[in-house]
Amino acid sequence: MKPVRPQPATPPALSENDRQALNDLYVRGTPENTLRAYERDLLYLTAWKQLSFGAPLAWPEQHECALRFILDHSRDLGDATGPAREVAEALIARGLRRSLACPAPATLNRRIASWQAFHRMKNLDSPFDSPLLKQARAKARRAAARPTAPKSRNPITRPVLEQLLATCRGSRRDCRDRALLMLGWASGGRRRSEIASLRVEDVSLRDFAADGIAWLMLVETKTTRRGATPRLVLKGRAAQALVHWLEVSGIEDGPLFRPVSKSDRVLTRRLTPDAIYQIVRHRLQLAGLPQDFASPHGLRSGFLTQAALDGAPIQAAMRLSLHRSVAQAQRYYDDVEIVENPATDLLG
Repeated sequence: MKPVRPQPATPPALSENDRQALNDLYVRGTPENTLRAYERDLLYLTAWKQLSFGAPLAWPEQHECALRFILDHSRDLGDATGPAREVAEALIARGLRRSLACPAPATLNRRIASWQAFHRMKNLDSPFDSPLLKQARAKARRAAARPTAPKSRNPITRPVLEQLLATCRGSRRDCRDRALLMLGWASGGRRRSEIASLRVEDVSLRDFAADGIAWLMLVETKTTRRGATPRLVLKGRAAQALVHWLEVSGIEDGPLFRPVSKSDRVLTRRLTPDAIYQIVRHRLQLAGLPQDFASPHGLRSGFLTQAALDGAPIQAAMRLSLHRSVAQAQRYYDDVEIVENPATDLLG
């Protein structure tokens, strides 16, 4: 059963038309990825509350319920007995939970953040803002601390990217994948949601004939608000691949990257982020690499890793990757620098 998207609380004095307009404004003003996360989390929270307490979610939620949620999701239930394990097994059976292992801290934090957001939408105080719940969350984070798992098993550096591009030959699908991979990598390591959201109207080719440059304008990214994303540039082979895709596809407006049928016909709808994930897996397989060698995020980590290998200043790389934190981008540079550190060769 698909959950109803959470709606903002509205004053009773508003007319039905005004309430619909406000709800529509809320949905249009929230990033699509955030809406999808809200839906998944609302489904999970609703099921957990029903299984644990035999009741639906309450607004505002009781502190005892919120504390139980933290406790049940801050430990490994594999060796446990009792209600917490029974609820977890029921959630696994419904496909809402993967295992009895302690969920990753990031997963717990995201679900609690969604729960807090639902309270804000209804103009209510969240129980997670109380001192007791804040302290419990802090203890849970420390108890479950673990190294952050990379989003991609390996970075897609330039040599790996060339292997993937070599699998793209002459069909429209090959032209699309070549342009998609090059754009995603060379424009600073774009996230798959950003690639999927691109439209032809976001591409400017005014300087292509003279300088071989294509300009990109992303509406928004994870780190920039709507309308505040700076222009990005594509040069050389990447710009040429993009122009070639536009020529062979015949696309003049609308979604930039679209599905291609088995008969090599370009469809009208846009590619989904999951489709981009499947494209990367398919190209890895064609290149003779394991399908789990890298994920689409490998385009992003590979761009920064290659920038470090080539000696590009981190500030220059961040101008394209749009990383908000120097410390976050520095991790890719640190991995390269420690390998090149002469102190690692002292033993010979």
